[in-house]
Amino acid sequence: MQNLLAALRDGSWLTRERIRLVALACLILSAVALSAIIGTAKGLTDYRGRPVGTDFASFYAAGTLILDGEGAAPFDPARQHAREKAIFGPDTEFYAWQYPPFFLLVAAALALVPYGVALAVWQAGTFALYLFSIAAVIRSTAPGRPLDRLAILLAAAYPAVFVNAGHGQNGFLSAALLGLALAFLRPRPVLAGVFFGLMAYKPQLGLVIPFALAAGGWWRTIAAAIATVAALAVVATAVFGIDIWQAFLASTAFTRAALLEAGGPGYEKIQSIFAVIRLWGGSVPLAYGIQGAASLVVLVLAIRLWRGNARYPLKAAGLALATLLASPFSLDYDLMVLAPAIAYLAMNGLRHGFAPWEATALAGLWLVPLIARAVAGAILVPLGPIAMIASFALLVRRTEGVAGGTTRPRIESGDATRQPI
Repeated sequence: MQNLLAALRDGSWLTRERIRLVALACLILSAVALSAIIGTAKGLTDYRGRPVGTDFASFYAAGTLILDGEGAAPFDPARQHAREKAIFGPDTEFYAWQYPPFFLLVAAALALVPYGVALAVWQAGTFALYLFSIAAVIRSTAPGRPLDRLAILLAAAYPAVFVNAGHGQNGFLSAALLGLALAFLRPRPVLAGVFFGLMAYKPQLGLVIPFALAAGGWWRTIAAAIATVAALAVVATAVFGIDIWQAFLASTAFTRAALLEAGGPGYEKIQSIFAVIRLWGGSVPLAYGIQGAASLVVLVLAIRLWRGNARYPLKAAGLALATLLASPFSLDYDLMVLAPAIAYLAMNGLRHGFAPWEATALAGLWLVPLIARAVAGAILVPLGPIAMIASFALLVRRTEGVAGGTTRPRIESGDATRQPI
């Protein structure tokens, strides 16, 4: 037992060979599972009668409504559901449209082609952008060095990739925008601001970012982000009219009540502190209270992190973790946002050594999307929030200078495959 604890503490159990084998296994299993879903589909529905790509049905249905000139219809649950039934069959369950008006432009563009083509283009395009962003993150931490193929394998095999792909969701896009924003922040702060601004399509992910940027003095980035959001709002207003915003704001009450407070997707799928309290039987006011307190603590710690002298990879990873921890509504496909954090933490550890438990926590953070939903549903243990809180706590502890130093030396990518990462 002592040997096991020692290995977990210093991360010596993690070798490149072991990491590669696990990543390949996850990648193959994900490919087989997705192929099975597609192979057993009947028309546009899968073996369970759901639209192939499930949540993507809401994107496509909303897009067709826009092309038909019904700008406000996606924000009306009855009209949105009616269109989904018309496309996928009368027994189709409801897939809500939850996004600001400017994201309807993307939905309309996707609806210009048949559903299967739109789903393939959406997933392949955003997945490629995600891989590009992780490559940019890695290159920003080690300029001039060749890109380690194992890093790209880990990014592609990350279990949240399968979760997002199975739902046809936008996790690839969220991870890509955050990763690119963080990678370009130092060399091109204005461009980084544009990427941060584009993240406004998912407002719940923006609770911490502006405060962290302000704490770090990134005013040009903040200005570029504000200008980007303003431009998106102007375009949406010009296309859909001013009333589209009233329809959007009215729809947020339904989203809050049906999807968050009542746990429409299932609290085992929602990876937030709010959902943990509801999963354990807590009331809605109690869940809001604990989530609010936790969000405030995360915000304060993120501000301290970005005002301090920590290495930039630790600041970037901390912001990615804080982005999810502060939000009351993030599903398991949103765990894609952790990919830039994992990349930054791994690169920092490789260059400067891992503090006690960091390597093991990092491995857990990478693996948790594979089992988070199943474990929470079966035994009410919310592994997703637990992994995020543990990783964030270890990061903050290290930057506060009380981690007791590092325990792992830097390991070059070309070292022997049985050496620690």
